[in-house]
This record gives sequence, C-alpha cells and structure tokens, in this order.
Amino acid sequence: MSQPQLPPLREVIAKHGLSASKALGQNFLFDEQLLDRIAAIPGKLVGENVYEVGPGPGGLTRALLRAGANVTAVERDRRCLPALDELSEAFPGQLRVIEDDAMKIDPAQEIGAPFHIVSNLPYNVGTALAVGWLSGDEWPPAWKSLTLMFQREVADRIVAKPGTDAYGRLAILAQWRCEARIAMPVHRSAFTPPPKVMSAVVHLTPKEQPEGVQMATLETLTAAAFGQRRKMLRQSLKGIRGAVEAMERAGIAAERRPETLTIAEWLELARLL
Repeated sequence: MSQPQLPPLREVIAKHGLSASKALGQNFLFDEQLLDRIAAIPGKLVGENVYEVGPGPGGLTRALLRAGANVTAVERDRRCLPALDELSEAFPGQLRVIEDDAMKIDPAQEIGAPFHIVSNLPYNVGTALAVGWLSGDEWPPAWKSLTLMFQREVADRIVAKPGTDAYGRLAILAQWRCEARIAMPVHRSAFTPPPKVMSAVVHLTPKEQPEGVQMATLETLTAAAFGQRRKMLRQSLKGIRGAVEAMERAGIAAERRPETLTIAEWLELARLL
C-alpha cells in the first residue's frame, strides 16, 4: 500500500509555530530514519494497536502509522493537536488522539485490546509512567511490549545487573517478570533542543510471573533495603516483620548489602514472607 507524502517534520514545526516545552519535558526528534528504527523495535505492527504518550508534533507517531499500526496517542499540549489532526487525515482510521494527562489514563480502558506501548516519554514523567505499567497486579498485563525512550541513566537502571551501581528497585521491578534490554542508544544531538544527557530506548516484554510472590511484598522489601542501600540487610530490613528470619531460611547472609542480591534471591525473600 502506498504511503502518503508527508512534509518534513521541521516544516510541520515551523508551520504550526511549535517549540519544545521545557515544562512538559519535551524534546523533538526529526530524524525519520531513526524514528522508523524505533517503530520497528516491537516487531511487525501491521494491524496492531499501539499506545503512545506525548507524541508532540507526531514524529514517532508517523513512523508507527507508516508501520501499519493503529495508534492511540495522548497529548496534553494542545499546541500540537493541529499537527496531529493532519496525521489523522493522512492515515484515515489509524490515529486517535486524546487530549489529556497520561498520568490519569489507563490505556487498557482506552484501547480495550492487547496493545504495544511505544513512546518517546517526556523526561519529567517517564519513570512514573513506566513504573505504573510495570506494577499492575494482573499478569500478564494488557500490553504486549513496552518500547520506551528514557534518559540513558534511567535506561541503565532498568536493565542493571546485581552488583552494579545502577542496580536497585527499578531493575527488580522491571526484571522480575519482564525481559528487559536496551534496544538502541540515542545521542543527545538527535533531539531538538538537545538535552544535556544521552538517551536510550528500552524494550520490555512480559514473561511468566514467579509463583507465590506478591508485588506489594516485593515493593516493601526493596523500598526498605534500597532506601538505605549502604546498610547491611540486617539493619535495613529489621523493621519488616519476619524479614530477618526469611533471610536465614533462604541462606542469605544478613551482612550483605541490597545491591548484591540477585532478583531470584529477592523473589525468594518475598515468597517466604
């Protein structure tokens, strides 16, 4: 099927008098080849439902539409709506735009079917949104994959391994029931305006949830331990009833520090509690 001829993104920005809003954590991507590569990360998207947060002028959105996806995009910056309306006209029936705050929206209720989440997330709410999508009690979740752009520091924390400085609550939350990898780095110069830090796209796919582990217990344990990550576990976990005894039963030395425990060891502690 032939693709509609779209003007360059820079022309769209100029036409609508748009500029990236620092308050909304916006940074625009203009490189269409780069955007097509990001849209390809989840795999074949023809006929698939995709949820996008913060499309801005629609750079990534047009890449997703070109890939054949049916996109539901949430944008709170009404300055960008005319540019997105033009995309809706160019790809009839493929794009639905919701003017709202993504922090208030449950994509499963909006889309009502299995879907992928693909977003160049606003820096100021990106981590909070991702944590919300990863923390659901129902598993497997309604989403089939997460393909998310973060600051490189946050991306490294999501995929971090035990014993590293980046390893902590975010790594455990992301990896205990997901496969997580950095799909591609993105240089700061690719953005307009260029942010002060590098970025990376992280790809997460759900895997089977370990039996006997509750999210609330795992969160309680990791919050206590990594809230005092320089302390030995006997100190940081002593306020959680049964935690010290659980460490003994699991064969985990109380002198260890939280970043040395594997995700499997954290899961065993949560299971015993």
